[in-house]
Amino acid sequence: MDNMQTVRDVQEKILDTMKYIDSLCRRHGIVYYIMGGTALGAVRHGGFIPWDDDLDIFMTPSEYDKFKAVFEAENSERFVLQEWRTTPDYLEYAKVRMNGTTFIEEVFADRTDMHQGIYVDIMILHKVPQNPLLQRLVYLQSKFVTLYALSQRNWKPKTRVQSIVLKSLRFLPCKWMAKRCYRRIYKYDDRTADFRYCYWITPAKFRQGLFDASFFSEPVDVPFEDTVLLGSARIKDYLAYRYGDYMKLPPVEKREAAVHAMLYDTTRDYSHYLKTTE
Repeated sequence: MDNMQTVRDVQEKILDTMKYIDSLCRRHGIVYYIMGGTALGAVRHGGFIPWDDDLDIFMTPSEYDKFKAVFEAENSERFVLQEWRTTPDYLEYAKVRMNGTTFIEEVFADRTDMHQGIYVDIMILHKVPQNPLLQRLVYLQSKFVTLYALSQRNWKPKTRVQSIVLKSLRFLPCKWMAKRCYRRIYKYDDRTADFRYCYWITPAKFRQGLFDASFFSEPVDVPFEDTVLLGSARIKDYLAYRYGDYMKLPPVEKREAAVHAMLYDTTRDYSHYLKTTE
């Protein structure tokens, strides 16, 4: 890797990828929302969080299906769509990756069978009923899917409880259970009233991943770097709910943890590095 490259160089490639996604969505009336650290960076920094090396957006299942169709119809030579339906042992979200680049994360360092270029994450925003018991059920099933996917990768548990649970998965019919969990997670997506949004197929805790429907009911243009991206009209309410005092900078150790890549290269394809590490 060229040691002169920086996180900022990666951010510029990520932004190029996001501009392509945004253009495709606007041309075809597809709604997305910047979320998580991307929404935080837009409000607090006017773009990327300076030390962050990813960009995340939300789409509902129906909007994602529309996006996938037009993306495949466009047949871009610069980008590929990587998703859970086509990549084994992958979490339930998609990435748009840029060809001719490298972004290798530790958990995928031994995967020579998947694209590992610089990317934008597309997270799937689901609906759940207002019923707290049903919410907890979907939450637990989402956590099972997350842990099962992590268990198939080079992921090391951070606590003794996680270690015990991971070992117990060896004795369960996990693939069958994961399919049933997915059915529950998608079960309520046709609701038009009396629902909340959720996103729990991540390390997010129950409250962090449960959102009032109004947080994602009206997309507006939000300034981001040298362009505008779609975000919630209630983006500041969302950030306060998710992060509390979101304008306060995190400690240095948390900034370092925000870097996802163990190796990146903005000018050379990931296959070069995977070949040299086989």
